[in-house]
Formats: sequence, C-alpha cells, structure tokens
Amino acid sequence: MAPPLFADLGKEARDIFSKGFGFGSVKLDVATKATNGVEFSSGVSSNDAGKVSGSLETTYKNSDYGLTFKEKWSSENILTAEITIEDQIANGFKLTFDTMFAPNTSKKAAKIKTSYKQDNFSGTTDIDFDFTGPTLYSSAVVGYKGWLLGGYAAYDTSKSRLVNNKLGIAYKTDDFVLHSSVSDNVDFSTSYYQKVSDKIECAANLGWTAGTAATKFAIGGKYVLDSDSSVKMRISNDSHVGLGYTQQLRDGVKLTLSALIDAKNLNQAGHKLGLGLDVSL
Repeated sequence: MAPPLFADLGKEARDIFSKGFGFGSVKLDVATKATNGVEFSSGVSSNDAGKVSGSLETTYKNSDYGLTFKEKWSSENILTAEITIEDQIANGFKLTFDTMFAPNTSKKAAKIKTSYKQDNFSGTTDIDFDFTGPTLYSSAVVGYKGWLLGGYAAYDTSKSRLVNNKLGIAYKTDDFVLHSSVSDNVDFSTSYYQKVSDKIECAANLGWTAGTAATKFAIGGKYVLDSDSSVKMRISNDSHVGLGYTQQLRDGVKLTLSALIDAKNLNQAGHKLGLGLDVSL
C-alpha cells in the first residue's frame, strides 16, 4: 500500500482541528451534477470583516482516459483551469496542468504538478512558472511497517537557493497516528491522533518556534451522536475554545454551526460564530 503524500502526513489530527469549524463566517456551498456527468459547484461566503466572496466551478471527468478537467471563476474575477491525467502514463502517476488568469490585471500563472504512488513510496514534483524564473517543489515519503519518513524542498531558480525545507516522520496504524515535523530548522511540531471507537476521535498538537520560549498546545475531539449528527471541541493554551456541531438535515443537505470563545474575556467582545450549509443535489 502506498504511503500518503508528504502534505497529508498528520492530516488526521489536522482535520480534528479544522473541519467542522467556520468561525466568523457564513457560508453556502451547492453542488449539482448534470445528466451528462458534468459537475457544478458554487459557493458564497461572508466573513466577520464584511467581505463577501463566491465562486463557480465546473468539473468534467472521463474515466476511460483518466482525464479530469476543472474550470473555476471567482468573484475576484480570477479564472483558473486545471487538466489532470491519472494512471495513464503509468499506474500511480498523476499529471496536472494548472493555469490562472486575472483579466483586470492581466496577471498569469501556470503550474505543472506531478505525483507518483507505489508500494512503500509516494512523491511529488511541481513547477511554478514565473517570468523571473520557475520555482521547483519536490517531496517524497517512504513507508515501512507503519513508519513513514518524508521530506519536502522548494528551490527558487531565479535566486538559485533553497527557500523552504521540511522533514517529517510518522507512525501510523489503523486507529493511531503520531507525527512530528520540522520546517526550515526553526518550526517544530508534533501531533497525535487516535480513533478511540466508532464514535470518538481525539487529537493533540504541540508546536514550538526556535528562539521563543512559548509553545503552542491544543487538544481536540469529535463525538458522533448518531448517524446524522456529531459535535467537535478544541481547546488551545491561549484559552480559545472552539465548538462545532454538524447535522445532516436530509440526504445531501448538511448544516454546520460553530463558535470560537475567548475564555479569558468571556464578558468582552471577540467571540466568533459560524454558519455553514452544504447542499449536494
């Protein structure tokens, strides 16, 4: 079995702290599918600063050729197009062409992304094209009996130097993940995830930056109330408490309510609420 990509190491714990929370925003996502197989998804959201943004995306898939085409238009008037070919050049190999164009500023960008997965190995190589010189991003993960070791590097050809590097190590079983990483030899983090039962999941995260005395710590958990609803909670050492509730209203309709509470200033402003509605037709 292929190990996860480097970007997905520790994903189980990160999902506990991020998914199901939408503090300070109101969001609506709608997804539909035409009879010819073309998928449409649109979303609109507003944040606590009063900014409203939205997007419309179309997706076409041809499974016979492993081809996926996506086109997206955002309210910032940014057009993106993505073409992906998977398992055609070689089994486990995915090639993506990603382009962006902003008509207002005439800004253009293009990326080529590749990923390859095989037993005990996964890797990626991306090229971000720029007029001054492309930037190369590469990562690799090897796995053996539950152990995962990975690395990531970004190289700016215009400056002829490494601009970012990361190392990560993890131990993963069916219900347990322990992950540690270091970025640029400065930022250190460790996360823990465990699926205690079919109804309970928990996670913890610890972070430290070299040159500082303070550490960042958070614990979180998810409890499945029934087949249609679940609650989540997270607490950090800066006394911020996050609460989330997800309810499946009917097939294809999901409601998410969330709140971020500053426990040190309960009688003052600064608390945030969130509302999300996902509709899939």
